[in-house]
Amino acid sequence: MGRGHFRGAMGVAVAMAVVTWVVAAAHHLPVRDPDGVSVPTWVRLPLIVLAAVLLDLVARWTAYVRATPGSGAWQAFRTVLRERWTREQVWFTASGLVAWYVSYVAFRNLKGYLPFVNDRLWDTELARLDRLLWLGHDPAGVLHEVLGTGWAAWLLSGVYVLWIGLVPAALAIALVWTRRSITGALYVTAVTYNWLLGVAVYYLVPSLGPVYSRPEEFAGLPRTFNTSVQELLLRDRIAVLADAWDTRAVQTVAAFASLHVAITITTCLVAELLRLPRWVRLSGWVFAGLTCLSTVYLGWHFFVDVLGGVVVGTLALVLAAWTTGHPLRRRDRTWSLREARAREDEQVAG
Repeated sequence: MGRGHFRGAMGVAVAMAVVTWVVAAAHHLPVRDPDGVSVPTWVRLPLIVLAAVLLDLVARWTAYVRATPGSGAWQAFRTVLRERWTREQVWFTASGLVAWYVSYVAFRNLKGYLPFVNDRLWDTELARLDRLLWLGHDPAGVLHEVLGTGWAAWLLSGVYVLWIGLVPAALAIALVWTRRSITGALYVTAVTYNWLLGVAVYYLVPSLGPVYSRPEEFAGLPRTFNTSVQELLLRDRIAVLADAWDTRAVQTVAAFASLHVAITITTCLVAELLRLPRWVRLSGWVFAGLTCLSTVYLGWHFFVDVLGGVVVGTLALVLAAWTTGHPLRRRDRTWSLREARAREDEQVAG
């Protein structure tokens, strides 16, 4: 694939960046670092990738020293660094990180501009469609009745928050440990397409989500970390709508479709393509199911948002395969660490 690993992701990033500047200029809105009030994204993401690089180097250096007892520690480290982090590998990791970062920042800003561009809300229609699909019942109400409002609230709150850390972790794995793999490029590109498709759907069907359009239906849930996040996002939305230039906050409330679900589905499908060990794939699908449950149970999304997320996540992977040249064909054998190392040794020798 050469240096064209992330051609599609770069195209998405550039397109989204241009649209961001156009919308910002047209509506006189600021372009923000979406996480600037805490640890900026441009700092956090490289640190996560750097931590993955260091972990990779330390593990390989330790294995090399054990395999060659006569080699000095410094010489062993230099050998591992030279073999592992070639110019091509550095380019692969850096270009993928830039494409991911630019598309993510553009996505968050475009999401924030939504109420200024299209203030028509579809929550009533989405709630009506939910009740139709659930035979006259409200999905969140059914889940509260079946699962209760005690331990389930804490468990599903943890699942929802855990997702926030798993996405950058998966990014680090794709950029650092896949050895310039076409599958690594596929995953990163698919995530950028999730941002693109997700924000497009936000603008087509703007909505707040059940917890904001019908808060009384979630008042019986215990106060968890999830509650604090929901309150924070509402305060940010109010501050931005009052004066977008007078706050560093970014408006991030938008429900249809669920990108939590979309990116989780993309990740699970990539794991299936790689034929990762069965326990990894099973864990991924269980987490995907819990993510779908949590988004509805906690009021972040309508049930139809979940269905929309499945479609977005699947379509994003198909588009990424088209732009990266991945055949979307499942591996013949289950992935194993031994085989991956053998293939890597062949690449180094070649």
